[in-house]
Amino acid sequence: MFEKILIFVLFLGPLVFFHELGHFLFARLFGVRVEVFSIGFGPKLLKWKWGETEYALSLIPLGGYVKMFGDDPLNKDEIEASERKFSFTHKGKWARFWIVMGGPLANFILAFVIFFFLLAGGEKVPEIKMGRLETTSQLYEKGLRSGDVVTKVNGHTVSSPSDIALESSDGIKSLTVTRGGTDFDLNVGMGAEEFFEEFSKFPPYFRKPILVNAKGEIKGVMLSDGQADLALSLDDLVNRLPTNLALFNVALIDDQHEVAEELGKQDIGQIENLEQLFAMGYRSLDLMVEKTADGSAASKAKIEAKDIIISLNGQSVFAFEDLRRSLQESEEKSARIQLWRNGETVEVELVPEVKEIEGKLTKLIGVYSAGEYVAPTYVTSQPKGIVESTTGAIARTWSSIVKTIEGFGMLLTGKVSLKTIGGPLAIGKVAHDSFHTSTTYFFQLMALISVNLGVINLFPIPVLDGGHIMFILIELFNRGPLSRRKMEVAQQLGLSILLMLMVGAIFNDFSRFF
Repeated sequence: MFEKILIFVLFLGPLVFFHELGHFLFARLFGVRVEVFSIGFGPKLLKWKWGETEYALSLIPLGGYVKMFGDDPLNKDEIEASERKFSFTHKGKWARFWIVMGGPLANFILAFVIFFFLLAGGEKVPEIKMGRLETTSQLYEKGLRSGDVVTKVNGHTVSSPSDIALESSDGIKSLTVTRGGTDFDLNVGMGAEEFFEEFSKFPPYFRKPILVNAKGEIKGVMLSDGQADLALSLDDLVNRLPTNLALFNVALIDDQHEVAEELGKQDIGQIENLEQLFAMGYRSLDLMVEKTADGSAASKAKIEAKDIIISLNGQSVFAFEDLRRSLQESEEKSARIQLWRNGETVEVELVPEVKEIEGKLTKLIGVYSAGEYVAPTYVTSQPKGIVESTTGAIARTWSSIVKTIEGFGMLLTGKVSLKTIGGPLAIGKVAHDSFHTSTTYFFQLMALISVNLGVINLFPIPVLDGGHIMFILIELFNRGPLSRRKMEVAQQLGLSILLMLMVGAIFNDFSRFF
């Protein structure tokens, strides 16, 4: 828990600091006195005075603030004439605009700087690998296969999904992929959004080449002329079919299967496809039940740990994802599941629980897979020069701004559920996960959240930076500030909207994690 809190502070702290620094620097540039510069809200844990400003670290690390002299427009007339030159509200519209805009602008600049140094230093990221493709998918029809590693888009080298986005402004015309050590050039001819929508359907979770039979016996599968290797995924083997395969023994070490010292190699001849292998009396390990959730449909139907699921509603399944997808696509209210248990075939019937998850009705049976997966392979991109890093960082920052705005647009139009909004717990989780994935992912995420923070603060909601800019524009066209009463109503309305959004985000967090 301490580690998670520390990572969260390391992640969010720079975003808050640079946002408030933007306000601070523009305030000082235009001669406004800054009374307090605080990172965090609430009680001050540490504070010191330097010049006219008190600097502080406060208890709640979910934001910060810069308190400027004379920043309350409702009391501007009470400021003495001799002090008004240091007052925010007595500055001209142009000065006030840039002081307010300084925060979001600093967030965009921070994102640019992060992207620049990532590009200039080289990025360590997982390979862009295709997940387990269905034969009916568009990508399969275009010639892509499970486990393909994408190396070029439209003839240009790519090392991360964001690179694909930058290279696909005119669509995905061609791809170069590496398959089994050989490069293949494929004509794709898809729009960028169409490609990413299809690509996201097949996440790169690759099963270890471990099989289990009806008796619960565990075997590894390998190339007959190769070495036993549990880092070569089952899906990588699929790309090499038809070929000669062999089975070998595996040992359970620290809750994970590893190659046994005595391989017990058993040649099984040429295999044309996975279905042929499974027809020999095997299923992949991910179809073995690790456990069932208490009170779930699977628990009530007496499904047990170490049962192996082989079919759903009479249709054979060969991967846990097949089971998940077939369950969602089924129009039947109940589900008939066939299992292997202690060498026998058993059939159970259950009624899946239906819950709304992220705005979609989802069927749940409460089964946890015992599958084991191959760790992703990381690659480090070649460092880019100053010019290329600068143009790439500008493009990534601008693309992040546009996509963030589009995302909020879909929220407002109802195309995306409000339940997808995450709060501090969601941010903390993705920060922790990205930190343990790679430093590159951690900083990429930091840049993206920095852009999000900048965009959110530009919303025309009173109490946010965008609300202050809105008042300045109204003042410009109104030839004077709003009345005291209108200002009070607007601020109360803005605060209410902000509180509702915060409560909604925190509620979503607790719904997801508890």
